[in-house]
Amino acid sequence: EVQLQASGGGLVQAGGSLRLSCAASGFTFDDYAVGWFRQAPGKEREGVSCMRDYGGGTYYSDSVKGRFTISSDNAKRTVYLQMDMLKPEDTAVYYCAARAAGLILSAWNSANQYDYWGQGTQVTVSS
Repeated sequence: EVQLQASGGGLVQAGGSLRLSCAASGFTFDDYAVGWFRQAPGKEREGVSCMRDYGGGTYYSDSVKGRFTISSDNAKRTVYLQMDMLKPEDTAVYYCAARAAGLILSAWNSANQYDYWGQGTQVTVSS
């Protein structure tokens, strides 16, 4: 059974940093793509970043490009999202998600492409 466990959220001041972790079980990263999404109150779920391990490649939304970095530690079966230069508009519940090979790259940020979801972790950035 595929399971994802997101953690690392918290309260931080604008300009600060947080690192989110997504611990996975039930699959190997070699075969899956893992994405990070976020959802702010009253807004749709937004794709933030994606890592496709089996073919390589990382992807970012324009709103976080240059500030966020996705990485993985395959030995620990964990994907990280390093978030730097945080802004109040980054405040949201962050989710990690995964799917097997077959991700459509042009739509990496579409939530309906992902089969498995972790619970969310709250990130709050104060101004």
